[in-house]
Amino acid sequence: MSTYKKAGVDINLGNQFIDIIKQKTKKLPYAKAIGGFAGLYQVPFNKDWFLSAGTDGVGTKLKLAFLLKKHDTIGVDLVAMCVNDLIVNGATPLFFLDYYATGKLNLKDSSQIMDGIVEGCKQSSCALLGGETAEMPGFYQKGEYDLAGFAVGMVHKKDIICGKDIKEGNVILGLKSSGFHSNGYSLVRNVFKGAKLKKYAKQLLTPTKIYVKDIEKAKNILARKGQKILGISHITGGGLLENIPRVLPKNVDAIINTKSWTQPKLMKELATLGKVKGNEMYKTFNMGIGMVLIVKKSSAKHLLKSMSGIKEIGYITKGKRKVILK
Repeated sequence: MSTYKKAGVDINLGNQFIDIIKQKTKKLPYAKAIGGFAGLYQVPFNKDWFLSAGTDGVGTKLKLAFLLKKHDTIGVDLVAMCVNDLIVNGATPLFFLDYYATGKLNLKDSSQIMDGIVEGCKQSSCALLGGETAEMPGFYQKGEYDLAGFAVGMVHKKDIICGKDIKEGNVILGLKSSGFHSNGYSLVRNVFKGAKLKKYAKQLLTPTKIYVKDIEKAKNILARKGQKILGISHITGGGLLENIPRVLPKNVDAIINTKSWTQPKLMKELATLGKVKGNEMYKTFNMGIGMVLIVKKSSAKHLLKSMSGIKEIGYITKGKRKVILK
């Protein structure tokens, strides 16, 4: 039986580290933002507006780019992982910066990486403000590199989405993912090895979907009806089980109907081949749902009617900030 922990990634240990960070930063301004998808910082000279900022990387998905020597999509993943976190609190992405480190620069590979970053910025309608390229001989293996990114957005205080108004009876909507996105690849590589990994490598390199325009469309549809999104969750590391509670009030649970959408075939094959249990899959991968929206029933009807790639996948009930799979 395969698990993410056996593959080398301990999600619980990561959560403990977040608790340590919270303790060490609690005396700093806005430290309460630690643990959210993106931090909010009130603009000092105009307290009606907040800056939203987040940083992320691509993880071990990079290993597949090295394997296939295909580097033109990994930059899309980098931008996606950052901007998808920003839009969770209602912010509009403004700009992006990248950090690219390698042992020795390869101009062909580097150019392809930048093609992906530029494409990601186009899809998210944000500026590429700058970045840092670090050539570090002896630090990385030949042909390998690491990527990190940082994005900043802005949101008016009246438009902040924080989940505080989520109540029993609200509807949970799911936006379709483009695949594994950029999470769980240590487990993916632990299950799909050798010929299997090469067989699926190109499919596994499908870039993370950027949801900026989808969320903007959803907000506009509801604004015309005098309504709004109550909560948004980006389904990244921790899957549906750990990311949805991050936007829930303490007194509710999220009931997820796992039969309400079709899980990707490759994820099903991974579960079978690696003997990965259901809860482990839902705690590691997005399972075909890359972004979750929580809205009132009337709002759900408008969005389901006007948007493609969106499904009703559950509802909110009284509880203790848990996700229950059915």
